[in-house]
Amino acid sequence: MEFNVSSAELLKALMEVSKAIPSKTALPILENFLFVLKGGSLTVTASDQELTLRTAIDVIDVKAEGSMAVPAHQIVELLKQIPDQPIGIKASDNGSFECSWSNGKSTLTYFAADDYPQVKGVGEEALTVEFPTATLVEGISSTIYATADDEMRPAMNGIFFDISEASTTLVASDSHKLICYTTADVNAPQAASFILHKKPAAVIKQIADRENETVKATFDENTVVFQFGATTMICRLIVGKYPKYRDVIPQNNSNILKIDRVQLLNTVRRVSVCANKASNHIKFALKPGQLELTAQDLGFGLAAYEKLICDYNGDDLTIGFKSSFLIEILNNMSCDTLVIKFADARRAALIVPSEEEADSEKICGIIMPIMVS
Repeated sequence: MEFNVSSAELLKALMEVSKAIPSKTALPILENFLFVLKGGSLTVTASDQELTLRTAIDVIDVKAEGSMAVPAHQIVELLKQIPDQPIGIKASDNGSFECSWSNGKSTLTYFAADDYPQVKGVGEEALTVEFPTATLVEGISSTIYATADDEMRPAMNGIFFDISEASTTLVASDSHKLICYTTADVNAPQAASFILHKKPAAVIKQIADRENETVKATFDENTVVFQFGATTMICRLIVGKYPKYRDVIPQNNSNILKIDRVQLLNTVRRVSVCANKASNHIKFALKPGQLELTAQDLGFGLAAYEKLICDYNGDDLTIGFKSSFLIEILNNMSCDTLVIKFADARRAALIVPSEEEADSEKICGIIMPIMVS
């Protein structure tokens, strides 16, 4: 293998796929990038066997094609120290390769490409759907924070993609809160679904280039392949049955609070400073036209309250929430005005953008209450 390439372009490609390099692994070969040079294109692959990232870049002056596994840490650290310029990479038969630049060179070891594990794709029965890139990134950003870390229920550790002929809904829940993001921009010829673990979901959010108009997702019951631009992501799906999330979304909560989202968010943040650090409990006391928030930590003699004038129509109600969960939901919604619908102090509250907001039906959240004295 021998070729020249832009140091900046190669570093950019390596940094993109490096998110799949495992921090710890029983297979040392996975600590390497797989380089495959064919024609005028260099394909770079990184994998931890659950998540695989692959991208391709154009190279110049190809003198010999080939493949090798390159130590990820050393090549990335070297390229970070080389100013943007053409560099030459030349592999020899003794298990080492040279990386040369304008006034120097470095010799690194490589490993046989045949030792790198084969990456399985999807089967012939796989279904393909296309996501507008901005929609996919927004959907993941709007839901990923609500995923769980539950070894007993692995399905809760990912985002559920519920795809129908008319729309697609992304769902995440940790049993204390649930977030749904619905878009009509994505549909399929038949109903389908899959559960994407939070790790690859976060990677898509980071590396998906919005200049690419669409992301193609091809999936079967075990694997999903995302393709955007020159990058391919292959990841193993969470196998399991996702709970019937639509059954837990309240439909008839009749006590309605309409309030400015940022005002409520800032108030919750201020009052929760005095909440018990273990429980983060905060109490809402609602009366027509008024909301009072209180928190206290009796062990340290801390207490805080703040009263807001608001648009509330319903019965007098006192209800408690975990402030950290509420802050997450409020912070990850983008609307100016939101509506919170309550039933009583024991049942879940529904949080949605105000009807006056654009795309008001796109996102909804529910949060479970806690008992407060």
